[in-house]
Amino acid sequence: MSPSTDPAVPADPADPADPADGPAARIAAAYAFTGPALELGALLWDGACLPDRQIRVPLSMLNRHGLVAGATGTGKTKTLQLIAEQLSAHGVPVFLADIKGDVSGISAPGTDNDKVRARAADVGQDWQPAGCPSEFYSLGGLGTGIPLRATVTAFGPVLMSKVLQLNQTQEQSLGLIFHYADTKGLELIDLKDLRAVVAFLVSDQGRPELKGIGGLSTVTAGVILRALTAFEQQGAGAFFGEPEFDTGEFLRTAADGRGLVSVLELPAVQDRPQLFSTFLMWLLADLYTDLPEVGDLDRPKLVFFFDEAHLLFNGASKAFLDSITQTVRLIRSKGIGVFFVTQTPKDVPADVLAQLGNRVQHALRAFTPDDAKALKATVKTFPNSPYDLEELLTQLGTGEAVITVLSENGAPTPVAATRLRAPRSLMGPVDAAALDRAVKASPLYSRYAEPVDRESAYEKISAEQAAAEAEAEAAAAAAEAEKQAKAAEKAARTAPKPDPSLAQQVVGSGLFRSLARSVGTQLGREISRSLFGTARRRR
Repeated sequence: MSPSTDPAVPADPADPADPADGPAARIAAAYAFTGPALELGALLWDGACLPDRQIRVPLSMLNRHGLVAGATGTGKTKTLQLIAEQLSAHGVPVFLADIKGDVSGISAPGTDNDKVRARAADVGQDWQPAGCPSEFYSLGGLGTGIPLRATVTAFGPVLMSKVLQLNQTQEQSLGLIFHYADTKGLELIDLKDLRAVVAFLVSDQGRPELKGIGGLSTVTAGVILRALTAFEQQGAGAFFGEPEFDTGEFLRTAADGRGLVSVLELPAVQDRPQLFSTFLMWLLADLYTDLPEVGDLDRPKLVFFFDEAHLLFNGASKAFLDSITQTVRLIRSKGIGVFFVTQTPKDVPADVLAQLGNRVQHALRAFTPDDAKALKATVKTFPNSPYDLEELLTQLGTGEAVITVLSENGAPTPVAATRLRAPRSLMGPVDAAALDRAVKASPLYSRYAEPVDRESAYEKISAEQAAAEAEAEAAAAAAEAEKQAKAAEKAARTAPKPDPSLAQQVVGSGLFRSLARSVGTQLGREISRSLFGTARRRR
């Protein structure tokens, strides 16, 4: 095939016919590393696959991050499966997000068939079926897997603002609310804790507290409360709470020394992309916070595959993007490698893309003007190449990709069109019953399966409000009693005096007074006794 009709042929008329002496040999030589490396596939050149020209990536460079990109159906999932199972074999733990539910097969040996054998022969692969030691997780217990939960405090205001879809001003206000909760000793464990704090601040009782939080208005607090309530009504409360997952569990190895592959099953929440993509970022940020600095290692401590990465960046605030960029830039020194999996490099912000040293670019489509623009932008992200990348990227088959990685000395390798190896594990989901058995057999299941609801901000605020209401009711009752007592006293003073009785009339009469003056006489004494009802003594 001539150079003008085959995009995999360099536009160099001096290119010799023998690939052993030409650019193909030079490209392959750049991938002949001396240390441990992962085998990706065989070089494509001049319309042929060259099984003796192997394309590899150094194990020590996988903490320099990477990108797996390509249109839907071009083989991205199988590529990350291929890389993950080789990492596990080298004793490196792996984290995978399973969006569609088809990555669970990495735990089971693959199926031998004509297609697999043909691919293995084509790329020079000694294919043997093998599964990887795996753990399966789910977000908050929705779906099959060990529940992953985070406390609201650990999630933080920046990530929470992303899932609540708050604007920049509201995000800053939410940060003040978190600060208020910290200073008051109000633990934010689950969503009802955060909702209770915000509701308190917009209540009559809490409004004076709101004035003490600089820059937080009642209107903004009300917007946050409504967003939080709607978010909770969507069932998101299950993802927040205790026991909080320890991300250090991802760093474990199996008894035979292979790295554990942690698969986060997301089919049950794939309709909530903002949530699961942000939750993945929390896992990564938590690892960054907890792990010590280790510098450059001969192999990474963990490789984290961030699937559907474009969802993470859609609608992201500047603070959120800054946090992602800082995490990706600095987590390398913690021994963590991050691979973003998405459709085109333009889905990833330039500051993040600049940190991704290893690239596996599957085919792109150019059906629309926007597609053509994305294709040109993708080509510009690669080093200069003897390939016509703009044409090549539209003609790659499934399981083929354009690759460039960092060499052992950190320099980028030449671009290599590659036919990728076949994964050794099952390329599809495992049986649902087998998956459920694997989850419940894990030693982590009993640790994280049941949620715990201990006293936190909600209970404290509820108790304080109940006490305040009881105190207010007691004060109101005392005031009412005092009011009634005063009214009774006033009524007693102003009431008309009753008519005197007959005795009182007699006592007060002039006759009685005259008789009283004669009380010393016998007659007076007898009259007095008869008047008071006493008997006269007998003599």
